[in-house]
Amino acid sequence: MRDGDLRERLSDSNPWWRAAATGGDRLAWRATDPVLAARAPFDLGYRSDLLNDVTDDPVDDKLIVLRGPRRVGKSVLLKDTAASLCSRDDFDPRQLVYLPADGMQARDLGRAAKIGRDLTRSVGEARRVWLLDEVTGIRDWTQQVKYLRDNTAFGADTVVCTGSSWDEAAEVERDLFAGRAGTASTARSRLLHPMSFRDVLSATGRDVPLPPHVPPWALQQAETRVVAETLELFVDELDLAWQAYLTSGGFPRAVAEHHRTGEVSDAFLRDLAAWLHRDVDPEAGEDSVPKLLAEIERRCTSPLNRNALSTDLGHANRQTLDRRLARLVHAFAALWCHQVDDDGNRVVGAQSKLYLTDPLLAWVGPRLRSGLPRPDFTRLTETTIGTTLARAIDRLESGRWTADDSIGYLRTGRGNEIDLAPVPIPSPSGSMLSVPIESKWVSSGWRSEAKAIEAKFAGGVVASRTVLDLAHPAWALPAPVLVLLLE
Repeated sequence: MRDGDLRERLSDSNPWWRAAATGGDRLAWRATDPVLAARAPFDLGYRSDLLNDVTDDPVDDKLIVLRGPRRVGKSVLLKDTAASLCSRDDFDPRQLVYLPADGMQARDLGRAAKIGRDLTRSVGEARRVWLLDEVTGIRDWTQQVKYLRDNTAFGADTVVCTGSSWDEAAEVERDLFAGRAGTASTARSRLLHPMSFRDVLSATGRDVPLPPHVPPWALQQAETRVVAETLELFVDELDLAWQAYLTSGGFPRAVAEHHRTGEVSDAFLRDLAAWLHRDVDPEAGEDSVPKLLAEIERRCTSPLNRNALSTDLGHANRQTLDRRLARLVHAFAALWCHQVDDDGNRVVGAQSKLYLTDPLLAWVGPRLRSGLPRPDFTRLTETTIGTTLARAIDRLESGRWTADDSIGYLRTGRGNEIDLAPVPIPSPSGSMLSVPIESKWVSSGWRSEAKAIEAKFAGGVVASRTVLDLAHPAWALPAPVLVLLLE
């Protein structure tokens, strides 16, 4: 891009500069901002806290890479962060530089950094906060950001890089997270997921208590027993809320539509399908994504036979399917649950289960293409518990989700399968194993499933539909209660 184009883009994208220079309302831009305006019709008040440390301490030299699926609200989060910074009396809005990087190349980033600092020269050497939106899809972006961090005043600034697409050649760990790229206490790689079940309950005003968070190794401790028992009176309400969540998922717009009308619109489902078609397999026909998602949902609770899936989808070879699945995971729309051994280590060469990362993705197929089977709530429950556990583990040890090292299933010596096996996770007292979990979405007859987990681990949790029974070595917890504890 030409310098004049970059200068114009920066000036147009940072209306708070002019307000600060003229003494005007530094938050007036929110009324006309297109990103915030697009959220307004679907705004239930949900706000992510993933960048709160940026607004709380804007003059640190932290570097954050924020990723997540499309339509989850990354650009909205950046604009909310900008508004929070502009509202601070101790922060000059001219220290804030927002750059939408769509259509840019790596070399443009260096020029944009120089021009952005020149346009804000009135604040002198004060540290800036750079919000680089949709930058992660630019080829060689990490190398350019590394150069700027190592050789210019950009290295003393706070920098947030976001994106849904990803330059597959990018070396984030090598280029950005080694050495001095941010303070030691900063979680530099962050994932913005769709709204959790807890988020949805809060945003939609469900009249149920929200329990404190319980780490995955503490699910059967005495304190957890007390918390779980307090929720027993709300099991029926939580069951209805859980079924609604398995229908709407957690994309903010979908949650708002379902809350207000009882159904997610076809328009938003088509939007999700178009995103996945573009990111997963743009060469295939438009019906390829609905069929792929429907088949993944149908097989999600069993180890995935890729050869059979490839044949059923009509692929000429297995490589085509492998490429599509890798891209689906890369787009944060799916998550592998690998087979692990008794110590939580991956069993090399074994088949893995594949979970869709939001319940709504399972509805894209049958809602948009006639003849595809409807999702099953039993399968959706296991999938949602698995992704919730993966989120919890990734919060404790950043990078586990993207490394495909968060959750796993286990085969016992007797041929049984434990849906979510113990895996090592950090705790204040050192490495500990998570409590094993078996998903059984039933209102009775759960003890048969509990016997397998008790025989292997002498305890664990069976995620039921409405049963709360803590009188055995393996506890029965309603799935929504378990998910609320993990969140």
